[in-house]
Amino acid sequence: MTTQLDFTARKIAILGGGPGGYEAAMVAASLGADVTIVERDGMGGSAVLTDVVPSKTLIATADVMTRFSSASSLGVDFGDNGQPAVADLKMVNNRLLALAKEQSNDIRRTLERVGVKVKIGEGRLLDHKTIEVVTQNGTETIEAEALLISVGARPRELETSMPDGERIFTWKQVYNLTEIPEHLIVIGSGVTGAEFASAYNGLGTKVTLISSRDRVLPGEDADAAVVLEDVFQARGMTVLNRSRAESVKNTGDGVLVTLEDGRTVEGSHCLVAVGAIPNTADIGLEEAGVALDERGQIRVDGVSRTTAPSVYAAGDCTGVFNLASVAAMQGRIAIAHLMGDGVKPLKLKNVASNIFTSPEIASVGVTEQDIADGRYQGDVIKLSLHTNARAKMMEIKEGFVKIISRKGSGTVIGGVVVGPRASELIFPIAIAVTQKLHVDDLANTFTVYPSLTGSISEAARRLHVHM
Repeated sequence: MTTQLDFTARKIAILGGGPGGYEAAMVAASLGADVTIVERDGMGGSAVLTDVVPSKTLIATADVMTRFSSASSLGVDFGDNGQPAVADLKMVNNRLLALAKEQSNDIRRTLERVGVKVKIGEGRLLDHKTIEVVTQNGTETIEAEALLISVGARPRELETSMPDGERIFTWKQVYNLTEIPEHLIVIGSGVTGAEFASAYNGLGTKVTLISSRDRVLPGEDADAAVVLEDVFQARGMTVLNRSRAESVKNTGDGVLVTLEDGRTVEGSHCLVAVGAIPNTADIGLEEAGVALDERGQIRVDGVSRTTAPSVYAAGDCTGVFNLASVAAMQGRIAIAHLMGDGVKPLKLKNVASNIFTSPEIASVGVTEQDIADGRYQGDVIKLSLHTNARAKMMEIKEGFVKIISRKGSGTVIGGVVVGPRASELIFPIAIAVTQKLHVDDLANTFTVYPSLTGSISEAARRLHVHM
């Protein structure tokens, strides 16, 4: 006999209104809990207000510019004496910030519609069941049976390269720009640095990307990184690999970046994208018994529990995987676990991620490096998109589909897509990885002809083992 759980008595307080927080609030409210969510800036947190939504909106504009630049090869002439299109950066940034605010307001209205109480203010833990909130109207205390911490992270700043919001920026400040930078120097070749470098290059800015590693995107698929770096250079970007920035100085009418080996790079503006720091300091975590690691990230297990009783955590403040989708999943898992609903621990090998450069780079599951290092036994096939009929029609010259299957069984365990809308194309491979499908399941599924997904099916066919 199944016992019906009584969720209605549960009081849950959430500190942080980003994807981990608001997704958790939605789940908890749907299960009948009494939910209060505390957020400092606005619902959606930095993901919606200053990070994911605005940056991807900027990238969408740059993507249009990039597609226009190749229109002539498709036989399209937009006139204007062949002059390239020009972006109005002030209009672009006004639009993206307005869109971010609209999205934040939509999230708040949705939460309030399902009964979640929203508090805008500074929150901190008094103990493992109490949050103190300072709002415009004063200070109040929220008591709950369980807490979820989802306070996100902020851009890491360097003492020798302090941002000023005028010439030297973090990824939160870059939307202050009102004109296209003449020469943007980007420090950091991880995901954030590569995305902004790609976007501003697409908008027509001269870009220099400074990387301390051997290549851009050092933590990603090596083949994908090579394609992206080749595209960057073909589009006029300067990539300085194995070059560590020592300092950045605002010279009044530009910036001067000094490298560790003494070389200097001059530009009009500089974006410092060297990682993030969790927002875990001075919010009462120690008083509540919540343990942090050496980087200040909250320690959590597979169901998002912290070391404190009835306290869970989700999102970038845990350092598990700094993706909005992972934060949201952590939040949903946390609520399901604490309320006794059905739950499976977070499996990072099922996480599909995307880098919104041009071309995009999407991946899921086991990597080719995992195979090379002996962590998994697998077979790998890579198909270039230049042979795909749809890609030819669209004048797509860069990109590929890569599928990894488990040796012997033929189960799909990983994949990479490089190309336009890779963020959409990775989904069938992610389904295959999550549901443990055989390569023949992909190969024998009809695809539209012509389509880019046809290359996914073709790659799977090449992994078929004759029995």
